[in-house]
Amino acid sequence: MTTPLVAEPSGATPSAVAPPVDRSRLAIALTLTVMLAFAIMDGLTKILSQTLAIPQILWFRAIVFAILAVTLLRLGAATRDKPIREIATSRRPWLQFTRAVLLVVESGMYMVAFSLLPLADVHAVGAISPLLVVALSVPFLGETVGWRRWAAVAVGFIGVLVIVRPGVTAMHPATLLTLVAAAMWAVYQIMVRLASRVDRPETTSLWTALVGLGASTLVGAVQWVWPTPQSWALLVCVGLLGAFAHITLIAALGMTEPSLLQPFSYTLFVWAIVVGYVLFGDVPDGWTLAGASLIIASGLYAWHRERVRARGQFTNGVPPRSRVGQP
Repeated sequence: MTTPLVAEPSGATPSAVAPPVDRSRLAIALTLTVMLAFAIMDGLTKILSQTLAIPQILWFRAIVFAILAVTLLRLGAATRDKPIREIATSRRPWLQFTRAVLLVVESGMYMVAFSLLPLADVHAVGAISPLLVVALSVPFLGETVGWRRWAAVAVGFIGVLVIVRPGVTAMHPATLLTLVAAAMWAVYQIMVRLASRVDRPETTSLWTALVGLGASTLVGAVQWVWPTPQSWALLVCVGLLGAFAHITLIAALGMTEPSLLQPFSYTLFVWAIVVGYVLFGDVPDGWTLAGASLIIASGLYAWHRERVRARGQFTNGVPPRSRVGQP
Protein backbone atom coordinates (compact mmCIF):
# COMPACT_ATOMS: atom_id res chain seq x y z
CA MET A 1 0.00 0.00 0.00
CA THR A 2 1.50 3.32 -1.02
CA THR A 3 0.77 6.97 -0.47
CA PRO A 4 -1.06 8.73 -3.32
CA LEU A 5 1.21 11.43 -4.68
CA VAL A 6 0.43 14.92 -5.88
CA ALA A 7 1.01 15.29 -9.59
CA GLU A 8 4.33 16.89 -10.47
CA PRO A 9 3.99 20.41 -11.86
CA SER A 10 4.84 21.07 -15.45
CA GLY A 11 8.55 21.47 -15.91
CA ALA A 12 9.49 19.76 -12.64
CA THR A 13 12.73 17.90 -12.62
CA PRO A 14 12.46 14.11 -12.65
CA SER A 15 13.84 13.85 -9.11
CA ALA A 16 11.50 16.43 -7.61
CA VAL A 17 8.77 15.10 -5.35
CA ALA A 18 5.64 17.04 -4.49
CA PRO A 19 5.14 17.71 -0.77
CA PRO A 20 3.10 15.00 1.00
CA VAL A 21 -0.62 15.69 1.19
CA ASP A 22 -1.95 15.84 4.74
CA ARG A 23 -4.48 13.00 4.84
CA SER A 24 -4.77 12.59 8.59
CA ARG A 25 -7.86 10.37 8.81
CA LEU A 26 -6.51 7.80 6.39
CA ALA A 27 -3.13 7.91 8.14
CA ILE A 28 -4.82 7.20 11.49
CA ALA A 29 -6.77 4.26 10.03
CA LEU A 30 -3.58 2.82 8.55
CA THR A 31 -1.75 3.24 11.86
CA LEU A 32 -4.45 1.34 13.76
CA THR A 33 -4.22 -1.48 11.22
CA VAL A 34 -0.44 -1.53 11.48
CA MET A 35 -0.56 -1.90 15.27
CA LEU A 36 -2.77 -4.99 15.03
CA ALA A 37 -0.45 -6.48 12.41
CA PHE A 38 2.60 -5.82 14.60
CA ALA A 39 0.98 -7.48 17.64
CA ILE A 40 0.13 -10.65 15.72
CA MET A 41 3.58 -10.69 14.11
CA ASP A 42 5.27 -10.35 17.50
CA GLY A 43 3.26 -13.23 18.93
CA LEU A 44 4.18 -15.51 16.02
CA THR A 45 7.82 -14.38 16.29
CA LYS A 46 7.87 -15.40 19.95
CA ILE A 47 6.67 -18.87 18.95
CA LEU A 48 9.28 -19.16 16.20
CA SER A 49 12.09 -17.99 18.50
CA GLN A 50 11.65 -21.17 20.53
CA THR A 51 12.96 -23.30 17.64
CA LEU A 52 14.70 -20.90 15.22
CA ALA A 53 17.49 -18.35 15.65
CA ILE A 54 16.48 -14.68 15.75
CA PRO A 55 18.78 -13.72 12.83
CA GLN A 56 17.16 -16.43 10.68
CA ILE A 57 13.67 -15.05 11.38
CA LEU A 58 14.88 -11.51 10.70
CA TRP A 59 16.49 -12.60 7.42
CA PHE A 60 13.37 -14.34 6.15
CA ARG A 61 11.30 -11.27 7.01
CA ALA A 62 13.73 -9.17 4.99
CA ILE A 63 13.44 -11.51 1.99
CA VAL A 64 9.64 -11.23 1.92
CA PHE A 65 9.82 -7.48 2.43
CA ALA A 66 12.27 -7.11 -0.45
CA ILE A 67 10.05 -9.12 -2.83
CA LEU A 68 7.00 -6.99 -2.03
CA ALA A 69 8.92 -3.71 -2.16
CA VAL A 70 10.36 -4.51 -5.61
CA THR A 71 6.89 -5.49 -6.81
CA LEU A 72 5.46 -2.17 -5.61
CA LEU A 73 8.31 -0.31 -7.27
CA ARG A 74 7.66 -2.00 -10.61
CA LEU A 75 3.93 -1.25 -10.36
CA GLY A 76 4.66 2.38 -9.49
CA ALA A 77 7.04 2.73 -12.40
CA ALA A 78 4.51 1.23 -14.81
CA THR A 79 1.67 3.42 -13.50
CA ARG A 80 3.66 6.63 -13.88
CA ASP A 81 5.41 5.52 -17.06
CA LYS A 82 8.77 6.30 -15.48
CA PRO A 83 12.00 4.29 -15.44
CA ILE A 84 12.43 2.09 -12.38
CA ARG A 85 15.84 3.62 -11.78
CA GLU A 86 14.33 7.09 -11.47
CA ILE A 87 11.83 6.06 -8.78
CA ALA A 88 14.39 3.91 -6.95
CA THR A 89 16.94 6.73 -6.75
CA SER A 90 16.89 8.58 -3.42
CA ARG A 91 17.68 12.26 -3.04
CA ARG A 92 19.09 11.53 0.44
CA PRO A 93 20.74 8.10 0.15
CA TRP A 94 22.68 8.28 3.42
CA LEU A 95 19.48 9.07 5.32
CA GLN A 96 17.74 6.11 3.70
CA PHE A 97 20.68 3.78 4.31
CA THR A 98 21.08 4.75 7.96
CA ARG A 99 17.34 4.53 8.57
CA ALA A 100 17.14 1.02 7.07
CA VAL A 101 20.09 -0.30 9.08
CA LEU A 102 18.59 1.21 12.22
CA LEU A 103 15.36 -0.70 11.58
CA VAL A 104 17.21 -4.02 11.25
CA VAL A 105 19.04 -3.53 14.55
CA GLU A 106 15.91 -2.31 16.34
CA SER A 107 13.83 -5.23 15.03
CA GLY A 108 16.44 -7.73 16.15
CA MET A 109 16.56 -6.23 19.64
CA TYR A 110 12.80 -6.40 19.98
CA MET A 111 12.80 -10.03 18.80
CA VAL A 112 15.31 -10.95 21.49
CA ALA A 113 13.15 -9.17 24.09
CA PHE A 114 10.03 -11.02 22.89
CA SER A 115 11.81 -14.35 23.28
CA LEU A 116 12.67 -13.57 26.92
CA LEU A 117 9.70 -11.55 28.23
CA PRO A 118 5.89 -11.59 27.90
CA LEU A 119 4.62 -9.56 24.95
CA ALA A 120 2.69 -7.10 27.14
CA ASP A 121 5.76 -6.40 29.29
CA VAL A 122 7.86 -5.57 26.24
CA HIS A 123 5.21 -3.32 24.73
CA ALA A 124 4.53 -1.62 28.06
CA VAL A 125 8.13 -0.38 28.13
CA GLY A 126 8.14 0.20 24.38
CA ALA A 127 5.13 2.50 24.80
CA ILE A 128 7.59 5.26 25.72
CA SER A 129 8.51 5.49 22.03
CA PRO A 130 5.64 7.84 20.99
CA LEU A 131 6.68 10.32 23.67
CA LEU A 132 10.24 10.17 22.39
CA VAL A 133 8.90 11.00 18.92
CA VAL A 134 7.30 14.13 20.37
CA ALA A 135 10.62 15.13 21.95
CA LEU A 136 12.68 14.36 18.85
CA SER A 137 10.28 16.29 16.62
CA VAL A 138 11.78 19.51 18.01
CA PRO A 139 15.40 19.20 16.82
CA PHE A 140 14.78 17.08 13.73
CA LEU A 141 11.46 18.31 12.34
CA GLY A 142 11.38 21.86 13.67
CA GLU A 143 8.14 21.35 15.61
CA THR A 144 7.35 23.42 18.70
CA VAL A 145 6.91 21.56 22.01
CA GLY A 146 5.89 23.63 25.05
CA TRP A 147 6.30 22.93 28.74
CA ARG A 148 3.05 20.99 29.08
CA ARG A 149 4.08 18.42 26.50
CA TRP A 150 7.59 18.25 27.97
CA ALA A 151 5.89 17.50 31.30
CA ALA A 152 3.94 14.72 29.58
CA VAL A 153 7.23 13.25 28.34
CA ALA A 154 8.58 13.36 31.90
CA VAL A 155 5.49 11.58 33.26
CA GLY A 156 5.96 8.95 30.57
CA PHE A 157 9.46 8.24 31.85
CA ILE A 158 8.05 7.94 35.37
CA GLY A 159 5.73 5.29 33.95
CA VAL A 160 8.74 3.39 32.67
CA LEU A 161 10.32 3.57 36.14
CA VAL A 162 7.11 2.16 37.65
CA ILE A 163 7.35 -0.83 35.31
CA VAL A 164 11.08 -1.37 35.75
CA ARG A 165 11.21 -0.46 39.49
CA PRO A 166 15.01 -0.01 39.63
CA GLY A 167 16.44 -0.82 43.03
CA VAL A 168 13.27 -2.67 44.07
CA THR A 169 13.47 -5.69 41.81
CA ALA A 170 16.28 -7.02 39.67
CA MET A 171 15.99 -5.53 36.18
CA HIS A 172 15.83 -8.14 33.47
CA PRO A 173 18.47 -7.39 30.82
CA ALA A 174 15.77 -7.66 28.16
CA THR A 175 13.98 -4.67 29.74
CA LEU A 176 16.98 -2.43 29.13
CA LEU A 177 17.21 -3.86 25.63
CA THR A 178 13.58 -2.86 25.08
CA LEU A 179 14.27 0.71 26.22
CA VAL A 180 17.09 1.06 23.73
CA ALA A 181 14.96 -0.47 20.98
CA ALA A 182 12.10 1.92 21.79
CA ALA A 183 14.44 4.90 21.41
CA MET A 184 15.69 3.53 18.09
CA TRP A 185 12.10 3.03 16.90
CA ALA A 186 11.34 6.68 17.70
CA VAL A 187 14.38 7.84 15.73
CA TYR A 188 13.35 5.58 12.85
CA GLN A 189 9.91 7.20 12.62
CA ILE A 190 11.44 10.68 12.56
CA MET A 191 13.79 9.59 9.78
CA VAL A 192 10.86 8.16 7.78
CA ARG A 193 9.15 11.55 7.96
CA LEU A 194 12.34 13.30 6.85
CA ALA A 195 12.70 10.88 3.95
CA SER A 196 9.07 11.42 2.92
CA ARG A 197 9.84 15.09 2.27
CA VAL A 198 12.16 14.24 -0.60
CA ASP A 199 11.44 10.65 -1.68
CA ARG A 200 8.36 8.71 -2.76
CA PRO A 201 6.96 6.00 -0.45
CA GLU A 202 7.97 3.32 -2.98
CA THR A 203 11.54 4.62 -2.86
CA THR A 204 11.64 4.55 0.94
CA SER A 205 10.12 1.05 1.05
CA LEU A 206 12.65 -0.24 -1.48
CA TRP A 207 15.62 1.15 0.46
CA THR A 208 14.19 -0.28 3.69
CA ALA A 209 13.81 -3.69 2.10
CA LEU A 210 17.08 -4.00 0.16
CA VAL A 211 19.36 -2.48 2.79
CA GLY A 212 17.59 -4.55 5.44
CA LEU A 213 18.05 -7.67 3.33
CA GLY A 214 21.75 -7.00 2.92
CA ALA A 215 22.30 -6.31 6.61
CA SER A 216 20.29 -9.30 7.84
CA THR A 217 21.92 -11.68 5.32
CA LEU A 218 25.27 -11.15 7.03
CA VAL A 219 24.03 -12.88 10.17
CA GLY A 220 20.91 -14.75 9.07
CA ALA A 221 22.36 -16.92 6.32
CA VAL A 222 25.06 -18.45 8.51
CA GLN A 223 22.54 -19.46 11.19
CA TRP A 224 19.98 -20.99 8.85
CA VAL A 225 18.28 -24.18 10.06
CA TRP A 226 15.74 -25.85 7.78
CA PRO A 227 12.30 -25.18 9.33
CA THR A 228 9.56 -27.71 9.90
CA PRO A 229 6.35 -27.36 7.83
CA GLN A 230 4.69 -25.59 10.76
CA SER A 231 7.64 -23.22 11.12
CA TRP A 232 7.55 -22.48 7.38
CA ALA A 233 3.91 -21.45 7.68
CA LEU A 234 4.67 -19.20 10.64
CA LEU A 235 7.70 -17.70 8.86
CA VAL A 236 5.59 -16.81 5.82
CA CYS A 237 2.94 -15.21 8.04
CA VAL A 238 5.57 -13.23 9.97
CA GLY A 239 7.19 -12.09 6.72
CA LEU A 240 3.93 -10.96 5.14
CA LEU A 241 2.72 -9.21 8.30
CA GLY A 242 6.05 -7.44 8.76
CA ALA A 243 6.23 -6.29 5.14
CA PHE A 244 2.63 -5.09 5.16
CA ALA A 245 3.07 -3.25 8.47
CA HIS A 246 6.25 -1.42 7.51
CA ILE A 247 5.11 -0.47 4.01
CA THR A 248 1.80 0.77 5.40
CA LEU A 249 3.49 2.68 8.23
CA ILE A 250 5.79 4.40 5.75
CA ALA A 251 2.72 5.47 3.80
CA ALA A 252 0.97 6.74 6.95
CA LEU A 253 4.00 8.72 8.15
CA GLY A 254 4.19 10.33 4.72
CA MET A 255 0.60 11.59 5.00
CA THR A 256 0.80 13.62 8.21
CA GLU A 257 3.05 14.65 11.11
CA PRO A 258 4.38 11.77 13.25
CA SER A 259 3.21 13.43 16.48
CA LEU A 260 -0.42 13.15 15.32
CA LEU A 261 -0.19 9.38 14.90
CA GLN A 262 1.59 8.55 18.16
CA PRO A 263 -1.49 8.17 20.44
CA PHE A 264 -2.95 5.58 18.08
CA SER A 265 0.19 3.49 18.33
CA TYR A 266 -0.73 2.80 21.97
CA THR A 267 -3.33 0.33 20.70
CA LEU A 268 -0.35 -1.97 20.15
CA PHE A 269 -0.13 -2.48 23.93
CA VAL A 270 -3.80 -3.47 24.07
CA TRP A 271 -3.40 -5.93 21.21
CA ALA A 272 -0.20 -7.30 22.80
CA ILE A 273 -2.17 -8.15 25.96
CA VAL A 274 -4.82 -9.94 23.88
CA VAL A 275 -2.31 -11.85 21.72
CA GLY A 276 -0.13 -12.71 24.73
CA TYR A 277 -3.10 -14.12 26.62
CA VAL A 278 -4.50 -16.08 23.65
CA LEU A 279 -1.18 -17.61 22.57
CA PHE A 280 0.73 -17.93 25.84
CA GLY A 281 -1.71 -17.34 28.70
CA ASP A 282 0.31 -14.31 29.87
CA VAL A 283 -1.37 -11.68 32.04
CA PRO A 284 0.57 -8.47 32.90
CA ASP A 285 0.96 -7.71 36.62
CA GLY A 286 -0.36 -4.62 38.38
CA TRP A 287 2.91 -2.68 38.18
CA THR A 288 3.13 -3.19 34.44
CA LEU A 289 -0.46 -2.06 33.93
CA ALA A 290 0.02 0.98 36.21
CA GLY A 291 3.22 2.07 34.48
CA ALA A 292 1.75 1.53 31.04
CA SER A 293 -1.31 3.56 32.04
CA LEU A 294 0.94 6.48 33.04
CA ILE A 295 2.82 6.29 29.75
CA ILE A 296 -0.34 6.09 27.66
CA ALA A 297 -2.10 8.86 29.60
CA SER A 298 0.87 11.19 29.21
CA GLY A 299 1.07 10.39 25.52
CA LEU A 300 -2.60 11.14 25.01
CA TYR A 301 -2.19 14.43 26.88
CA ALA A 302 0.77 15.38 24.70
CA TRP A 303 -1.37 14.67 21.64
CA HIS A 304 -4.23 16.74 23.11
CA ARG A 305 -1.90 19.71 23.63
CA GLU A 306 -0.73 19.40 20.04
CA ARG A 307 -4.33 19.58 18.80
CA VAL A 308 -5.11 22.58 21.07
CA ARG A 309 -2.01 24.39 19.86
CA ALA A 310 -2.82 23.69 16.23
CA ARG A 311 -6.40 24.95 16.62
CA GLY A 312 -5.19 28.13 18.33
CA GLN A 313 -2.71 28.87 15.59
CA PHE A 314 -5.30 28.23 12.91
CA THR A 315 -7.80 30.54 14.65
CA ASN A 316 -5.23 33.33 14.86
CA GLY A 317 -4.31 32.85 11.22
CA VAL A 318 -0.69 32.09 12.03
CA PRO A 319 1.11 29.16 10.33
CA PRO A 320 1.80 26.42 12.91
CA ARG A 321 5.58 26.53 12.63
CA SER A 322 5.93 30.32 12.79
CA ARG A 323 5.05 30.56 16.49
CA VAL A 324 7.69 29.51 18.98
CA GLY A 325 7.39 28.65 22.66
CA GLN A 326 3.66 28.01 22.93
CA PRO A 327 3.04 25.06 25.30
